Amino acid sequence: MSLPFRNDKDANNLYTIAFYNLENLFNTSDDKHTLDRDFTPKGKKKWTERRYRKKLNNLSNTISRIGKETALKPPVLVGIVEIENAEVVQDLLATKNLNDYKYDYIHFESPDERGIDTALLYIKSHFEVIETRPIPLLLYDEDGNRDTTRDILYVYGKLNQEKVHVFVNHWPSRRSGSEETSSKRILAAETILNEMDKIEKDYVDPKYVVMGDFNDDPTAKSIQLILSSKPLYNPMESLLSDKRGSANYKRKWSLFDQIMISKSFFNYSLETHSYSNANIYDSHSLKEWKGKYAGNPFRTYVGTKYLGGSSDHFPVYIQLEYNP
Repeated sequence: MSLPFRNDKDANNLYTIAFYNLENLFNTSDDKHTLDRDFTPKGKKKWTERRYRKKLNNLSNTISRIGKETALKPPVLVGIVEIENAEVVQDLLATKNLNDYKYDYIHFESPDERGIDTALLYIKSHFEVIETRPIPLLLYDEDGNRDTTRDILYVYGKLNQEKVHVFVNHWPSRRSGSEETSSKRILAAETILNEMDKIEKDYVDPKYVVMGDFNDDPTAKSIQLILSSKPLYNPMESLLSDKRGSANYKRKWSLFDQIMISKSFFNYSLETHSYSNANIYDSHSLKEWKGKYAGNPFRTYVGTKYLGGSSDHFPVYIQLEYNP
């Protein structure tokens, strides 16, 4: 279900939207309010300024290249997760790989106990922000205590003057088991659907972009709940296979990183965007090159062992063609 990419001339009107889990992008300072001590020079991971700067350079180089073979420019929107705070986003955008593109960003502090948040990067010349807010994910344990996790980031804006509603997600992990934690991710899906219901009271046929690390594959109940409740399309569903995904755990590929869009992006009308294609950005430079993990994402750490890679996730992206 995709529109053909017709010729090189169309590349000028092709725009990339990406999502990237940055795998614990922490600075080297100890924040007494969060569990970030491992990511300090004296912590278990011996996280130094030099290692931090290398990771920033790795990540920014990757972001600058996503979709560029066909779109000829870096992504106009990039959802990012596993970032410590606004400072690390500013450091990321200040690198030589991204500084010239005039990105700005949207970020709110989340209540996550590890101190990791979500954010949206955008190129100011192509995206105008109208409204932003964090959407709390209200989870509680058996005793009624709140289980703090990442907020969902909502951004309403104009992509090349077309109004879009963007959700950036980092849903609860599977650390306690996929079945045991499934209800948390279903609640996250219901939270988004409730927000969409509110939006649809004020906007006719709103266009959605729902991106994130959902900690569930495209066929999971949580993702299917969204797709069965709203007219959305998930191009990532056809990309997952036994040989390819966005992350690999115990030699099994997953595609927790996804971007879903409104089916109305398949309609053609002037001054709107039409869906073109989707892919996993699994460039050779982002992979382990040898050994039993060859082909997997080249991550920054395995446990406390420093490897020096970019992330334990590959970015994913879609491309939209603007119809002038």
